[in-house]
Amino acid sequence: MKKILIALLMLPSLALADGLDKGDSAWILTATALVLFMTLPGLSLFYGGLVRSKNVLSVLMQCFAITCAVSLVWLIAGYSLAFSDGGSANAWIGGLQHVFFDGITRETLEGTLPKSLHGLFQMTFAIITPALIIGAFAERMRFGPMLVFSVLWLLAVYIPVCHWVWGGGWLAELGVYDFAGGIVVHITAGVAALVAAKVLGNRKGFPNQGMMPHNMTMTVTGAGMLWVGWFGFNGGSALAANGDAAMAMLVTHISAAAASLAWITMEWKKFGKPSALGIVTGMVAGLGTITPASGFVGPAAALVIGLTAGVVCFYAVIFIKHKLKIDDSLDVFPVHGVGGILGTLFAGVFASTELGLFSGYGFAKAEYTMMDQLGVQALGVVSTFAYTAIITWALLKLIGLFANLRVESDEETQGLDIALHEERGYDL
Repeated sequence: MKKILIALLMLPSLALADGLDKGDSAWILTATALVLFMTLPGLSLFYGGLVRSKNVLSVLMQCFAITCAVSLVWLIAGYSLAFSDGGSANAWIGGLQHVFFDGITRETLEGTLPKSLHGLFQMTFAIITPALIIGAFAERMRFGPMLVFSVLWLLAVYIPVCHWVWGGGWLAELGVYDFAGGIVVHITAGVAALVAAKVLGNRKGFPNQGMMPHNMTMTVTGAGMLWVGWFGFNGGSALAANGDAAMAMLVTHISAAAASLAWITMEWKKFGKPSALGIVTGMVAGLGTITPASGFVGPAAALVIGLTAGVVCFYAVIFIKHKLKIDDSLDVFPVHGVGGILGTLFAGVFASTELGLFSGYGFAKAEYTMMDQLGVQALGVVSTFAYTAIITWALLKLIGLFANLRVESDEETQGLDIALHEERGYDL
């Protein structure tokens, strides 16, 4: 009788082991809030401080509006297309089983999580990705075309690539490593930013006129929010409260710290003084670069990744702006795009279990060697780069047939806050 009673008492824990895990759910609920915190208010303040005072509200407005629009698209069809079974087309896109979250109830599970929570967590990733792109065309793109572009880009670029990597698509089948969005978020956003900057053209006066950030206090505040929120971004991508999440958070922090110091060291050496702008930009470079590798590498590798990110992304900014003279206003491609590429390739190296202190946690397929995995990583980078560039260019050209993408010259001089929204960021 005693054994029967013990067995009955153990039934709830056995059910939890095979179903809903309250600890995992509590962590992902928290991580979801942290990732949304990265966009509202983190990215908003970070970008808002970097533009001139006459354009600050336009940037905040863009981040806010993208959050709202993407949330609805994700509800209607985005989540289903990214994470449902697409049948014969599954290698490229998901299905429509969960439009409007159809079939997802309080009891529906995705692993050990409520499926509604999985959908909400992934929604926050879908929100921040097009929001990152606005840094490339800040201070010169019309609000309406920006919003239309963001929605179409989400459907045509983000959702397919998300399915390729995380939804069981062709890159997932090959065993590509992208723990938290180096390919899905940073390469897509970075490449789209580069294309958008080229299509819209440079701001008036660039590169001869100085266009310094109007409020570095705002930018540093936003940067701090991004750093904290990134723990949800990378740690939450484990989709569980476990050692993978803890290690992802640890390596994320180390990479950000290392990249920040590497960036200001380069800046100090080249320009004579370290800057607040430099240290926070280096932080973002370190965070973006560790993102794809965060679930596969250890702390020593994260130090190498962060230091490399700080140096490589620093010189990428100089190359894009000063050599190529492309006005990617807030350095989206050289920081996020280059960082995402670098981190995706590093994941194929430091995931190896045979590097001693710098070892990671094994390859997706047991028979893979380091060179095999690097080949898969490189294929993921090249294919995503090409696909994103082509579709982004086509979308901008298509929208441009129906509406002017760019504000008029006098509106750009006046500032987008007044010209587009009839408001001022500051009434002094």
